Amino acid sequence: MGAEQLLIELVPRASAKAVGAIIKAARQVRCHKLADIAAALQRDTRVERCALSPGIRPGQPGRYARILLRRKQMRIAVTGSVVPSQPGMVDAFLSSALLWFHRTGERIKPPYITQLWLIVSNDTLKSLFHRIVLLRPGLRELIKVFTVNDELSELTLLDCPERRDLWRKRLAHFPPVPEASLTPRVSSIIAEAPDAIDVVHARHGETLRYFGLPFARVRSMLGTERVWFGIDSNRRLLETSCFSAWRNLLQDLHEYRCASASDHRHALYRNAAEAWLESLLRKDITKLDPGLIIAPLHAQFRTARGGKLGIRPIDMLALRQDGRLVVIELKVSEDREHVLQGVDYWRRVEAHRRRGHIAKAKLFGDRKIRDESPLVYLVAPTLRVHPSFQTLARCIDSEIEIYRFDINEDWRSGVRVMRRMRVN
Repeated sequence: MGAEQLLIELVPRASAKAVGAIIKAARQVRCHKLADIAAALQRDTRVERCALSPGIRPGQPGRYARILLRRKQMRIAVTGSVVPSQPGMVDAFLSSALLWFHRTGERIKPPYITQLWLIVSNDTLKSLFHRIVLLRPGLRELIKVFTVNDELSELTLLDCPERRDLWRKRLAHFPPVPEASLTPRVSSIIAEAPDAIDVVHARHGETLRYFGLPFARVRSMLGTERVWFGIDSNRRLLETSCFSAWRNLLQDLHEYRCASASDHRHALYRNAAEAWLESLLRKDITKLDPGLIIAPLHAQFRTARGGKLGIRPIDMLALRQDGRLVVIELKVSEDREHVLQGVDYWRRVEAHRRRGHIAKAKLFGDRKIRDESPLVYLVAPTLRVHPSFQTLARCIDSEIEIYRFDINEDWRSGVRVMRRMRVN
């Protein structure tokens, strides 16, 4: 009421360019620290080159240090993250390191690079070891792994485990797979568009998806089924008062989430594209490979419980007619981590297969599972395969059978395999 006099101060906003310069300078300082402590590990070693990796966009600073050390008649490539990283980012780090090591080794003049040093934090160490043991032997022998403290003042060399050590770790058994049954309420919703709507069963109920996009959840509360509908977090309880909004949502999904949609920029068309591809393959996986059995087929399959960091669900786990397990990883846009993700899924499935967990849980009924390691199918549209795909695939041990599936660009109107090839 006029008793207090307030002051509004206008503060100039810092430009994005200035903020980027500050971030780049801070990361460059950490990069030089890594270079200095790496060079100090061996006598007569000097830093020949020290720079940051390219950022996601032009002009942005990268996340990884790229260092070349020179020692007599040899060079050593050193890379590490200059920002805090989580276990889930280990695929991005290792992909970046392998590609830089490969390209630099091709361009550089003698003396050649004979070692690759990877500097990581303790949080990502275990996940990194799980990937390194799956690389081809010649490449694996060139890699040394170090951990660094928070002050970037000390490096510790660690011994990389052997692949056989992966199979010694104790793993939790899979719970028995319950028989999927549809309630009358769920069946009535599916009847609205049976060719488009599928169901994902969970412990607390069912999630209904329209070509892979979740739009409704059915939960049983005190013996009564209730339906929540909406996209993303805009959900509400399906009641008589909002029945018109429910019909409008179904109409929008029918109009915009289809192969013949007129507006390809609409959110309902663009969102959850990989889930759309997955839903098409779930209906008939033989379009990808006629040798696969149609059912049971496990989508978004989790090999670990508890939501641990870095433990992502497998896109699809299938079984061939000959009893061979197949790990399927789907991408609809360029993704440099495609290969390493698929190989990590192979490791987790193979660990459970060797212990007999998959057979005991009867994930595929009474079908016999062959005593051979799984196949890896990496699926992407023909023009959406990352340019570095083949380079990274050749880094993987040939004992892991990896196949690349190129599908048609207009896969929303029907999946067709344009090319299939063994990549490693």
